[in-house]
Amino acid sequence: MTVALGRQRATASEAVPARVMLCDDSAVIRAAVARMLDSDPQVQVAARVSNGRQAIDEIARLAKAGTPIDVVVLDIEMPIMDGMTALPRILKADPGIRVLMSSTLTTRGAEIALRALRLGAADYVAKPGAAEIADDSFRQELLAKVKGLARMRRHRWIALQAASTTLSLRSQMVRSPQLLAVGSSTGGPQALFTLMQGLGKQVPVPVVLTQHMPASFTPILAEHLNRLNGAPCAEARDGEALEPGRAYLAPGNRHLLIDGVPGSLRARLADDPPENFCRPSVDPMLRSAAKACGGRVLVVMLTGMGHDGLAGARQVVAAGGGVIAQDEATSVVWGMPGAVAQAGLCNQVLPLPSIAGRVLEALRGTRP
Repeated sequence: MTVALGRQRATASEAVPARVMLCDDSAVIRAAVARMLDSDPQVQVAARVSNGRQAIDEIARLAKAGTPIDVVVLDIEMPIMDGMTALPRILKADPGIRVLMSSTLTTRGAEIALRALRLGAADYVAKPGAAEIADDSFRQELLAKVKGLARMRRHRWIALQAASTTLSLRSQMVRSPQLLAVGSSTGGPQALFTLMQGLGKQVPVPVVLTQHMPASFTPILAEHLNRLNGAPCAEARDGEALEPGRAYLAPGNRHLLIDGVPGSLRARLADDPPENFCRPSVDPMLRSAAKACGGRVLVVMLTGMGHDGLAGARQVVAAGGGVIAQDEATSVVWGMPGAVAQAGLCNQVLPLPSIAGRVLEALRGTRP
C-alpha cells in the first residue's frame, strides 16, 4: 500500500532563522555556544543573558516587540535565579517556547535534566566543556535540536502537493508480536514519556528500549519512566528474564541484545564496538530480537538523528515483524523514523500521541 504523506514543509515565513536565547552565567560558554549556533544561517542567537531572571525579562520584552524567542538554551546552575526556578516561569510567560536544558554529564546533572523534562523542558544538551567545544558532532547535535524545536514551536506547516512524499506502507502483521522494541535518540526522552504513559500497565509483552544517552543518564531515565504509572521500567541486567508488562532500558555504553525463544526471552548486555557511532545502538537490539523471536517483533522508531535502527528493522521485517514510525511533524529530528519510513519498512507512520493506541491494538492481535 502507498500513501501520499503530504510531507510537511515550512511556509516562507518560517524561513526566518530560529531565534535562540542563551542563558548561562559563563560568558565563555555563551560565546562558544553562540559561535556554534551562528555557524548555521538557519539559526540566530537573538539574546544572551546570565541568569534566569534576566531570561524571563528578556523573553517578555522580545515578545512584546514582536520578535519572540523560539528556543532557550537554559543552564541549570546560575546565580540570582537558577534554571530549575526559571523553567516554570519561562513556560508560564510563553507556553509555546521550547526550553533546551544545558546539563553536566553527571548523576546529579542527569537527575535535574530529566526532572526538567518532566516539568516541561523540551530536551537537554550536554553543558559544553573544552572537549565538546572542539567536537563537531556536538555542534551538529546542538544545531539539530535547536532547529527541530524551533520548527515545532512555530507550527507553520503546509502540505506541498507537488512535492508530497509518497510512502509505501506494508500490510499489517499477521502473527501477534511477542516483543515490543523501541529505538530513539534526539528528542527521545520526551517521546518515550509520551509513549510509555500511553501504553499504561497492561502491555502483554516485554518492552525493550534503546535510547542514545550517556551512562550517567540512563539509570535516571529508567527511574523517570518507572514513575509514569505505566509498565515498570529499569535498566536491563545481563541474563535477566524478560517478562510481559515490564520495560527494559539499554544501559548507557552497553548494547542490549535479546536471547532465547518466544516466551523465554532474556537480556544480554554486550560491550561490542559502537554501531552508527552509538553504544547502545538500536541495530544490534533489533537484529538479536528478530532472531530470538522468530520475527514476532513490533518495532517503534521514535525521533532521532541518523539512521540507527534501519538495518535492524530490515531484518525484523524480513523475518515477519512490523514497524511503526513517528511522523515528521511530531519528531524533533526525523532521521531514524524517516529512514525506516522512506525505506518502505513501516506498517504505520503516525503522530506521537497516536502511537501507543496503535501499538496496543497490534499487541492484542487487532489490526489498527
